[in-house]
Amino acid sequence: MRRAVTCLLLACALPGVARAQSGVPHAWLFGAWVGGLFPVAPGVAAQACLGQPTVIFTRDVVLRAQLTLPTYAQRVIVTARTQGGQTDLQFTPAIDETAALNNGLLGIDPPDPQAGFGCEDTDVLHVRRISETEIAFPGCKDFPEKLIRCPDR
Repeated sequence: MRRAVTCLLLACALPGVARAQSGVPHAWLFGAWVGGLFPVAPGVAAQACLGQPTVIFTRDVVLRAQLTLPTYAQRVIVTARTQGGQTDLQFTPAIDETAALNNGLLGIDPPDPQAGFGCEDTDVLHVRRISETEIAFPGCKDFPEKLIRCPDR
């Protein structure tokens, strides 16, 4: 009995166990972020930020604003790993362009197959944590500037 209690106490002290109990590894990203495409003006108001965020992180999906389209590109998260101030997200594979063009349902245009973030791989996003309210997407040419978390109202 004593050995079982010792093992239980040791397991509770391991960082991975605490993280698994607290939720998903990318929970710190949840919410709306502005910037990335252009520098953000200091002191952006919550209403302006939430009115048109650049990126929105949820548990299962990352939404990305697009300059040339009025809608957000949606990427479904397959895995998320956080380590050393960086979170690496792996998405479901991008839609095959040729298959999408041949399967236009009801004449509706298919989603953009290259709705990545301009990183080395369309299906990967690396997020570097600068502070509680600032992040960057290192190596992603579509987002050369840092992003700022939208403030609460």
